[in-house]
Amino acid sequence: QVQLVESGGGSVQAGGSLRLSCAASGVTVGRWSMGWFRHLPGKEREGVAAINWFDDTAYTDSVKGRFTISRDNAKNTLYLQMNSLKPEDTAMYICAADPNYSDMGGVPDASVFSYWGQGTQVTVSS
Repeated sequence: QVQLVESGGGSVQAGGSLRLSCAASGVTVGRWSMGWFRHLPGKEREGVAAINWFDDTAYTDSVKGRFTISRDNAKNTLYLQMNSLKPEDTAMYICAADPNYSDMGGVPDASVFSYWGQGTQVTVSS
């Protein structure tokens, strides 16, 4: 059974940093495509960053140079290091996984991913 459990969210001031974690079970993080999405009530889920099993990565334009997606295969955990946070980064951040999709020409659409976590809230104040 696949389970994705996010942690690391919180409240920070603009310019601060957070590192999100996504602990996976039933998923081999190093052999699946993994992604981070964010969601605000009333808005569509937005792809933030993704990584495939070739270590190709993709980022949405608004986070390039500030966020870094990575994984620890030994811990079977996905990370999102978020630096220089802005108020517009405020959202619920959700981890996703898929065993088949690999195209990182851009952050994949949410419909690509088969499995989802519950999310962790990030709030950035000005």
